[in-house]
Amino acid sequence: MPSSRMEALTDGVVAIVITVMVIELRVPTGDGWAGVAASMPLLLVYALSFVNVGLFWNNHHHLLQATGRIDGRVLWANLFHLFWLSLIPYTIRWLDESDFAALAVAGYGLVLGMASIGYELLVRAIIASHPANAAIARAVGRDIKGRVSVASYALAAGLALVHPGLALAIYLAVILLWFIPDRRMERILSD
Repeated sequence: MPSSRMEALTDGVVAIVITVMVIELRVPTGDGWAGVAASMPLLLVYALSFVNVGLFWNNHHHLLQATGRIDGRVLWANLFHLFWLSLIPYTIRWLDESDFAALAVAGYGLVLGMASIGYELLVRAIIASHPANAAIARAVGRDIKGRVSVASYALAAGLALVHPGLALAIYLAVILLWFIPDRRMERILSD
């Protein structure tokens, strides 16, 4: 089956996730810089999350550009991925209301890590739905960045329980890893 309906669903869910994330933001209290400074941690987590969701969406888009067809496994893997993305606004709220408590920082990393696992499952399901030497399999290759991301989120989520600030730094490092454009899909599609 073609991937257009799955792509439309993903676009809709991502749009809703981003909308809910911004709704969770509160305006600074008072009229001084203290109120602005107090709202900065939440604003920074929103920005981190927005970029993260955007990176997932961007990679999802590139993945589907190289996908010729999908099957039921792909649909379920995509839903698993979207489920975890949909929990990002919840974890942002938890971070805010707990004043960035260690368990909330770990929960944030768990959700991001599970979204990464969901994306990896989606990639593997798409590859499995194609012939062995399909362009999508060649484009993905060993997917070192994907594996490093999952491992980093797992490490950081555990580390968050003892050092939340370091865990947040690792979450940021994963974003920076993906912020560097990955040209595998474009290279294969142009061949």
